[in-house]
Amino acid sequence: MGTLFVILLHFVTLQVEQLRRPRDDYMVAMQKDISATMRGILVDWLVDVVDEFNLLADTLYLAVSYIDRFLAASVVTRDKLQLLGVASLFVAAKYEEIHVPKLDKFSDITDGTYTNQQVVKMEADILKYLNFQMGSPTVRTFLLRFLISCCGGNCASAKRLELMCCYLAELSLLDYDCIRFLPSVIAAACLFLARFTISPKICPWNFTLQEKTGYKVSDLRSCILRIHDLQLGRQYSNLKAIKSKYSERKFGCVSMMASSEEIPASLLKDLDK
Repeated sequence: MGTLFVILLHFVTLQVEQLRRPRDDYMVAMQKDISATMRGILVDWLVDVVDEFNLLADTLYLAVSYIDRFLAASVVTRDKLQLLGVASLFVAAKYEEIHVPKLDKFSDITDGTYTNQQVVKMEADILKYLNFQMGSPTVRTFLLRFLISCCGGNCASAKRLELMCCYLAELSLLDYDCIRFLPSVIAAACLFLARFTISPKICPWNFTLQEKTGYKVSDLRSCILRIHDLQLGRQYSNLKAIKSKYSERKFGCVSMMASSEEIPASLLKDLDK
């Protein structure tokens, strides 16, 4: 049994643990003063903050995970939502980064809306709720491992596929509705959709991908269609940070690549044996 497979199996087990998964109805069941749209705006802003602070992509994913897990258990008013976001990013940076920006930068980035003391207090509240279980597999955790095991290689085409997958995966962070999907499902759906976008006339799924990811197309269909809507701007089209980021040359300008308006029904069926 290969090391990569063992690691994947470990992450697959972790991702379903109740403490690491936010309930997917928290916006209705718990929150009264904030909405899915506000959450999307917060995530969009955090994308820009991560870029400005030169933080790792893993830090962004982990911060969004903390936000959702906290909102699933604690009522947050709209005037404290940005505070939750910046404090979550501070915690995630401490977990993921070698060089963590100073506390002042996290309070300053809010244009003085919150003090250092407020950020530290929210940080403590987050850590208390997480019970210091800060590590959790995210979409990116699975995506990078799927790319290694299924595609590999360092050629230009492999890099373009990786960048397209990363773009689609970040789009999924905007969407509250994507919380209902396991991180591994979103990662596999992004791989399907990235392959379809790059080569629309070639079937984007095969038995190797099915075996390595553990998912048939029917397992991914709802998630694929949801992320495709995000890609086409049918959802959250007013949030531009991710699209703008991936329009840059260093990211292969992948957000500028056109995708078909519809995915043929034949491609969304399970593979024939």
